[in-house]
Amino acid sequence: MCHVNDRTTMKPSHKLLFVLCPMLVVGFIYYSSGKLHLHVWGQKPLYDKQGFLLKLDGQLPAELAYKYGNLSEGVCKPGYAAAKMTAIYPKFMKPAPMFLDRNFKRLAKVRNYLPPFGFKTQERIIDSILTATKNYGLGEDLDSLGCKRCIIVGNGGILANKSLGSRIDDYDVVVRLNEAPVAGFGKDVGTKTTMRITYPEGAIQKPERYEKDSLFVFSAFKPLDFKWLRQMVFKEKLRGTEGFWKSVAHYVPREPTEMRILNPYFIQEAAFQFIGLPLNNGLMGKGNIPTLGTVAITMALHNCDEVVVAGFGYDMNMPHAPLHYYETVKMSAIKESWTHNISKEKEFLRKLVKANIITDLTNGI
Repeated sequence: MCHVNDRTTMKPSHKLLFVLCPMLVVGFIYYSSGKLHLHVWGQKPLYDKQGFLLKLDGQLPAELAYKYGNLSEGVCKPGYAAAKMTAIYPKFMKPAPMFLDRNFKRLAKVRNYLPPFGFKTQERIIDSILTATKNYGLGEDLDSLGCKRCIIVGNGGILANKSLGSRIDDYDVVVRLNEAPVAGFGKDVGTKTTMRITYPEGAIQKPERYEKDSLFVFSAFKPLDFKWLRQMVFKEKLRGTEGFWKSVAHYVPREPTEMRILNPYFIQEAAFQFIGLPLNNGLMGKGNIPTLGTVAITMALHNCDEVVVAGFGYDMNMPHAPLHYYETVKMSAIKESWTHNISKEKEFLRKLVKANIITDLTNGI
C-alpha cells in the first residue's frame, strides 16, 4: 500500500509518492475497466448489453488470420465457427453436446430448468428413452470427421427458384426443420437430410413423407412433449393429446436407434445469452422462446466447424411473397408471434452474418 509519513514536513520523495499513488490507482482502475468492458468517464463501450462486440466488420483477429488465412479456398477450417464466435462474444464456451446421452444428468446448465430450457422433472422418462435409442451421436462416419461443414436449411419462401439444391447437398451435415418437404423441391432445397429437428406439433404427420435415412431429432418445449416422444420411441398408441396446440403425429417411422434428443441448452443459450429474451423465472412465457431455426444455428456453432444457412429471414415489407417454399401461404399471414420475438432474433442473426461467423446463402437475414 502507499504510505505517506504524517509529519507536517514531507521529504521530496514522499511528496512524489503522494502524487503518484492516486495516479497509479486511477490508472489501474481505468485499465481494468477497459479489460472488463466497463465504460468509465465517457469511454465508449466495446460490447453491447448481450456481450457481443459492437464493431463487427467480419475481419479476422490477427491470431485467427494467421491460423486460417493460408488455408486454400474451399478447405474446411477446423474450429472456425467457435473461434470467430469467441472473438466477438468472449463468453462463448464451445463444449456443449449436440444430443443428450446417458450422462445427461451431469449437464449443470440445464438440469435446474424445466422444459424448454432444461429437463428438470423429466429425468426418468428421458432415461427410459435413452436406454432404447442407444446412440447419442451423428453416426460413425460423421462423428469421426476432423472438420464438419454444416448447413441449416430454413423453410422460407426465399429458397424458391434459387436452384441451391446441389450446393446444399454438398455439406457434411444437412439440418432440416419440422415438416419442410424435400420430395418435389430437390432443385431448390437439395435431397440430403442428415437430421430433421422437430417437436410434436411440428413433426411430419404422414409416415410416407419421412426420408429413409435421416435422424429424427426431438426438441422439447413442454413436459408433455417427452411423453409423446416416449410413445413414438416405443411405438405405443398415442394417448393424452389434450395439451398440444395442434394435431400431432401418431407414428414416427424411425427405429429408436435413429432418434435423438436435442440438448435443451441450445434453447436456453439462444434465448437468454444470445438474443436477450426475458428470463421469466426460467419458464416459457410471452416472447421468450427462440425459433427452431435459431436453436439449430446455436447447436451448430458448438458442434460444427463451419456453419452455413439458407432459407432464413422474413421480409415483412413483401406481404405477398410466399412464407414457405413449399406452400402458397403469404408473408402477410405471419403476425407478431406470442412465443417468439422475431425482431430481436433477427438482430442476433445479423450479428453472426456481419461478423462472418455464418454464411447466408439466400441473403435473407
